[in-house]
This record gives sequence, structure tokens and C-alpha cells, in this order.
Amino acid sequence: MTHTEKHRWLETSVYGGSRPTPAPDPQDDWLTCAERRVREWPGTIHQEFPLAGRMVGRRPVRPDTDPQGLVHGTVDDRARARLLAVLAEALPGAVLATEVEKLYRHGDAAERRGVLRALPDLPGGVRRLGLELVADGLRTNDPRLVAASMGPFAARHLEQDQWRHGVLKCLFTEVPLGAVAELVARTDAELLRMARDLAEERRAAGREIGSDLHVLLGMTVLLALVPPRPQEVRS
Repeated sequence: MTHTEKHRWLETSVYGGSRPTPAPDPQDDWLTCAERRVREWPGTIHQEFPLAGRMVGRRPVRPDTDPQGLVHGTVDDRARARLLAVLAEALPGAVLATEVEKLYRHGDAAERRGVLRALPDLPGGVRRLGLELVADGLRTNDPRLVAASMGPFAARHLEQDQWRHGVLKCLFTEVPLGAVAELVARTDAELLRMARDLAEERRAAGREIGSDLHVLLGMTVLLALVPPRPQEVRS
């Protein structure tokens, strides 16, 4: 039995199928209808996911305090997270990971950001893929992707060395440290040393030390008050 025979519900766009779907009516609750379509025919995720920005908008969730949507994301980020949550209910783990990877690899920056921000809510079977996608996001210089990469999924699963470099990448790309989940809990002496080195480099070059770097440099006292993460406890 071929993969397409076993999973016919994926034929729509993954395998070049042409199952007709009506054009979305702007007067309808598009997201609710899109969730229903994905639940009933999961292959339509490849049609609905790219549409999210046009159908629900791209404005930041908290425009007054986060005008670029770097900390709290955008309304299309949240719409895409809802679509992926429905997809996760509809597909077995291995197939889900394959489809999520396709959405990321074939998507534009907004679609990739949507995948990254949805990772904390996807099942554990997507963890290995999630780590690969976070690493990819951190290799870019797109502040939106860097910010989305350093959310709750990274806080839970990144190795400490990679997480530290993610924090520094935020500083280099001017991503507010408010986008870094569990910043205080995961900050350690090595990250503070790296921050001091960065500050010294900027002073030597006559460059400004940003407010977020100042905040990080001031966390030495807080660090003494926060117990180490469980995996860092030494007997």
C-alpha cells in the first residue's frame, strides 16, 4: 500500500491533488471554517495556512507595547497556531511532523514564524523537528524569526549553550529580551559573562549599549536568588 493510499486525506496539496474548495467568504468567521476544513480534510492545511495573514490580518496582538509583534506575536501567528493545533489532533505523530516541516520549509517568513510560535502546543513527537526548526530560525537575521525561535519551546528544550547563543542573537538583531521565555530562570553565570564581553566590545567600538543588554548585565543579583534548573543540579 502506497503512502497516498494509506493517507488519502493528504492528497489535496501535498500530492498535487485538486480537491475543489469554495473561496472563503470574508463575511464568515474564516478561522472557524478553516479549522473545520483542516479537521475534516487535513491536507487543506497547505491551502489555509498561507491564507491566514490575508484573512485575519497581520497586526500585532499588543500594538501599544509591542508594535512589531516580536514579543507577543501577531494575529496571524495565533490563527496559524490554531490551525496547527487542529492538524495535530487529526494526524498521527510521524505524519504530523512531516506536514509541519513542509509548512515551514515551503513557507514565507510569516508562515515560518507561525510554525515556530506554535511549537509549544504541538505534541512531543514533533520535538526533534522543533529543535531543527528553532536552530534554523536562529541562523537567520530576521528579528521576527529570531524572536519566535526563543519562545516557550526553546526555553523547555534547547541545550543551555544553544539557548545562551539564542539570547545573544536577540541582542544582535535588536529583538527585545521580553521575547525570550524564562529568561530569568535560565540565565546563568556563563550568559552574564558573555553579556559583559559583548558590552566591553561595544564600549571599545564606541557603540551604544542597549537597554536590554543593560538589563542582562544587572541580573547578577537576581541570579543568586534563582535556584538552578533541575538538570543543572550537581550532587
